[in-house]
Amino acid sequence: MSYSDFTLDRVRKTFGLTISNKTDIFASVHEVDCPPLLAEVLRENVPLALASNTEKSRSEMIIAPILIALRKYLNNQISLFSGIDFTVDSTQGLNGNCDFIISRSSELLILNAPVVTIVGAKKENINAGLGQCVAEILAAKLFHEREGNNIQTIYGTVTTGTNWKFLKLIGQVIEIDLSEYYINDIGKIIGILSNILTE
Repeated sequence: MSYSDFTLDRVRKTFGLTISNKTDIFASVHEVDCPPLLAEVLRENVPLALASNTEKSRSEMIIAPILIALRKYLNNQISLFSGIDFTVDSTQGLNGNCDFIISRSSELLILNAPVVTIVGAKKENINAGLGQCVAEILAAKLFHEREGNNIQTIYGTVTTGTNWKFLKLIGQVIEIDLSEYYINDIGKIIGILSNILTE
């Protein structure tokens, strides 16, 4: 079993979680000005990614440029990992590769805690990716504990590249923001990601 095998119901039952659906968890987060280079890249890349309409094209042409722009926006004080193995506890199924992991450390060669996980939605189905994202958030919690970081709130997101949904774990409660954020509001998406990484 791996992260991608978890449905939301399965991860909830397996780990004894409470699911809390909320609206506008990040309403108070201010949007940031979209960097001109990112705006130009997205103008070129989004139509290409949507035309081929594969998870890989969305990952490479939309998600990765957004995360690279986020890193630059945060003065390169975060690191970004794509497709790396994040096996934390294979006995509990918390193993496998993560689409993207952002670390709050600027170290580029080694993954350091604290981390935020990003799941690329399969077949553009964000809700189907929620279970995988929660499993990765739980793995991040264990990873933080092992690294000696007692972080109270752990975040994750599921995205198609054009739509973004954010989650957070506090104790045994997973809060899922029922609001989705869209690529035409990229300043809000970068604002939320920035807020998560700097709080």
